[in-house]
Amino acid sequence: MSASVVYALAFYAASAILFFGIVRKIVQYAKTPAPLKIPTMPAPVTQGGVVVRMASEVVLFNSLFKSNKWIWIFGWMFHLSLLLAFFRHLRYVVSPDSIFMPLVSLEIVQSFGRYAGFAMLIGLTGLLARRIFVDRVRYISSPSDYLMLLLILGIAGTGMAMSFVSHTDIVMLKEFVLGLLYFNIQPLPTDTVLLVHLALVIVLMVIFPVSKLLHAPGVFFSPTRNQVDNAREKRHLAPWAAELEADRKAGE
Repeated sequence: MSASVVYALAFYAASAILFFGIVRKIVQYAKTPAPLKIPTMPAPVTQGGVVVRMASEVVLFNSLFKSNKWIWIFGWMFHLSLLLAFFRHLRYVVSPDSIFMPLVSLEIVQSFGRYAGFAMLIGLTGLLARRIFVDRVRYISSPSDYLMLLLILGIAGTGMAMSFVSHTDIVMLKEFVLGLLYFNIQPLPTDTVLLVHLALVIVLMVIFPVSKLLHAPGVFFSPTRNQVDNAREKRHLAPWAAELEADRKAGE
């Protein structure tokens, strides 16, 4: 069995695990009751304020900025560079005749995305150093926390190596990726760095649904962030509590 087939099957399996794992977790988050009104103060008193608050958390990491400026710098640096790298990688899944191709091919996307890897490595190194050298963080860190950072560092490092050290056949790689989308497996370049890079990506896809990286969708379900501060105006009842109260009233 060729490397192309092995990697294609691995990507299909990892994609299925990633998709169904995230969907399952989101459903679990959505069904988990929030029995109390516990928004972190100062909290918004309108739904529009909640939207603004969530946007500031997702885009600017507002609470982390207030908590620790150094960790905010490393965290925001990593996430911003990850976003740039994501847009740069879209060229591998967008066909040349797609209406999105001009956007993906913008110089600002490709140039900044190319050098975003340096910022990603710096951000990840800072986050890893925090877990190693800050006593209170090291105390609550598990082996999986270190391994997760090392895994992403490996992905970023091999990606940078392909950009600046050992180049791969980009055209052939794009044909392979587009072939995956159309279930038409194409030959995959056999460069060692590329194969390691893709293998690490597959591992990340598999473990993502059971890792702490699920804070990505999980932040939207955090009751300390997504609740309106209207406890004085409106009684808060979790769905299960509302059902119990309805049953009690029906029995009276």
